[in-house]
Amino acid sequence: MRLFSFPKLLSLTAALLLLLAGPLSTSARAQAEADKPAFPQSEFAPEPAAALDRLFAELKRERDAGQAERISDRIWAQWRDSGSATANLLLQWADKAIAEKKNGFALDLLDQIVVLMPDFAEGWNRRATLHFMMGDQSKSMADINRVLSLEPRHFGALAGMAAILEETGNDALALRAWEQLLAVYPANPQAQQKLGELADKLAGSRI
Repeated sequence: MRLFSFPKLLSLTAALLLLLAGPLSTSARAQAEADKPAFPQSEFAPEPAAALDRLFAELKRERDAGQAERISDRIWAQWRDSGSATANLLLQWADKAIAEKKNGFALDLLDQIVVLMPDFAEGWNRRATLHFMMGDQSKSMADINRVLSLEPRHFGALAGMAAILEETGNDALALRAWEQLLAVYPANPQAQQKLGELADKLAGSRI
């Protein structure tokens, strides 16, 4: 799930869906192509896990929202690469089906991905996003928990968790989820806004 490309006129719901799901698949694929090394993997090219750790370190240090979003897009590009051509193609088809509002077909494709590659966190995350869009919060939360067990730094999944917790009236837990997101991605403006709103709401409820 994702909250990160934010045109000013987007509603909060639309912005939440963006954070939950990551960048549009076309831009993600373009970024993935741009991030490919110009030479075969070797001792001179970082392993994907090491490259991801480096990007997260940069994201944690960055305080400019625009620069941080560019770093987050590079993280999304890495997350979306399963390492399997088959799973990557299924994910592209699922994204297209979602864009065309063919949710049942998209769900079938995402089910195939998580069976094919159960350790691919983004497969679970995309299915969590689709469940969220379809109004099934229970299934969405189950998939989010699986994402976070595989990648605890997944700011998209943390945003999804926070959104569901707030919708179900668990404001204190939603606040903690936003805090966890900001620990990973401090410059995220949506998380900053939601954290402030929930902190004020909870403080008011205690008066």
